[in-house]
Amino acid sequence: MSEWKARRFWTASSINQTDEGWEVMLDTRRLMTPGKQPLILPTRALAEAVATEWDAQGDVIKPQEMPLTRAANSAVEKVAPQRAEVVAMLADYGGTDLLSYRATEPAELVARQAAEWDPLLDWAEARLGARLRVTAGVIPVAQDPEALAALRARLAALDLFGLTAAHDLVTLPGSLVIGLGVIEGRLDAAEAHRLSRIDEDFQAERWGADEEAQEAAEGRREAILSAARLWTLSRPS
Repeated sequence: MSEWKARRFWTASSINQTDEGWEVMLDTRRLMTPGKQPLILPTRALAEAVATEWDAQGDVIKPQEMPLTRAANSAVEKVAPQRAEVVAMLADYGGTDLLSYRATEPAELVARQAAEWDPLLDWAEARLGARLRVTAGVIPVAQDPEALAALRARLAALDLFGLTAAHDLVTLPGSLVIGLGVIEGRLDAAEAHRLSRIDEDFQAERWGADEEAQEAAEGRREAILSAARLWTLSRPS
């Protein structure tokens, strides 16, 4: 027996402004989340981008080809009901931030990490009031509580869709500073991904790239790019 697949049931999409925000219409039907909640979007730009994803579908609906729709659904159904928990989870990345943990050898990698990551830590101190400490090796380093509080406050100030975008921008690189760097305009998404892979790229240069690892890295890169796009499109004009 063939697996059931959701099929296209509409002719064209459109957008509509409401008192709450923007919604996508599939013909005359209002787009809902999988849990049957209204999918209300904060900006016209994001609504148009979501509508474009639906219009691009063929006879069979492929959710994996609609990253903005999936992210918007997550914002409404997952992030909104547990906003405080999401903020706390992302804030915890400050205590184990990728940029704080450096190699002990070889000297070339140590120097590369310092050259690429130290300017970001300097930026976080100047812009966000958060100076993270650095250690060599895997022994945990205790961070200044005031620095962690400053980073958490920036997360807590994000709106619903901004916090949703921050999830992938922080968790995929493993760095709260990198994620906030994208949100604050210090980095673009491609640079954020590159900076998160200093160690892996160094090893690939030495020993050759692993095809499976490269495929996984490309998937993370695409997800970071999509999260950055969600951030941009959800900003008021």
